[in-house]
Amino acid sequence: MRLQWLIIGVFFCSTFTGVSQTSLNQFLTPSDTLHVPRRNAVVISEVALSSAALIGLNELWYADFERSKFQTINDNAEWLQMDKVGHVFSAYQIGKQGAHLLNWSGVSKQNQLIYGATLGFGFLTAVEVLDGYSSEWGFSWGDVGANALGTGLYISQELLWKEQRIDVKFSFRQTRYAELRPDKLGASFFEQVLKDYNGQTYWLSFNLHAFFKESNIPKWLNLALGYGGEGMFSGIEVTDNQLLTSNRRYRQYYISLDVNLSKIRTNSALLKSVFSVFNMIKIPFPSLEINKNGAVFHLFH
Repeated sequence: MRLQWLIIGVFFCSTFTGVSQTSLNQFLTPSDTLHVPRRNAVVISEVALSSAALIGLNELWYADFERSKFQTINDNAEWLQMDKVGHVFSAYQIGKQGAHLLNWSGVSKQNQLIYGATLGFGFLTAVEVLDGYSSEWGFSWGDVGANALGTGLYISQELLWKEQRIDVKFSFRQTRYAELRPDKLGASFFEQVLKDYNGQTYWLSFNLHAFFKESNIPKWLNLALGYGGEGMFSGIEVTDNQLLTSNRRYRQYYISLDVNLSKIRTNSALLKSVFSVFNMIKIPFPSLEINKNGAVFHLFH
């Protein structure tokens, strides 16, 4: 979860490396047939970036914590499973962009799914192995299962419908919890986006027109179902700390509208690429929240 924006952003930015402004539109247009230089550039870039990221994590991030023998943990009950949903989101989005990059280079649909859509699962599982050798964490089979679910969600839709009718999206709002425990939930805004599960919401965004092809529903209009959590200061609920027990944790379920940016019509290959990446963000709309205390209407979620 802590790497999702970094990795997705790196793969997106690498697509534009060395491109002149005049040839940008042509460059970004996917090839109809196998374009060997593009494919080689994608493969080399992904291998190099993934390797550099793993080496950097091992030398920088994990160096701050004591190493240990390989260990596994069962953290499935922590954070109201928000971290697991985050793994689903990360694996889905990284795999989606990996498949899109191979599509850009003209690779066959089958190879896009085999080598592109599984990129998120492979990379995040490698990170999980590094966790296994850290005394601070441990290898989590729950995380691996969530990674597989995110990858499977992308691949299954391509096999079943040849399109993504259901997107996994993300939204965030700052909460008061991070101010009370910045060491755990983040001190800066960027840290809070990654660490404060209270402010995160994950969405399944359904494209309505894709399910009702003959209707007049706008192709860009989605119905979004969200999941979040509230009152979390730590992974598990603590009963002997006044600060932690004064805020009882609970789950939140949302229903809202959304915009499918990839369905917005444009002749610009640049805009199509930008829309494809930023489509991972759920567009703010009014929403209805349902939790254990009842229902709450949010004018701008």
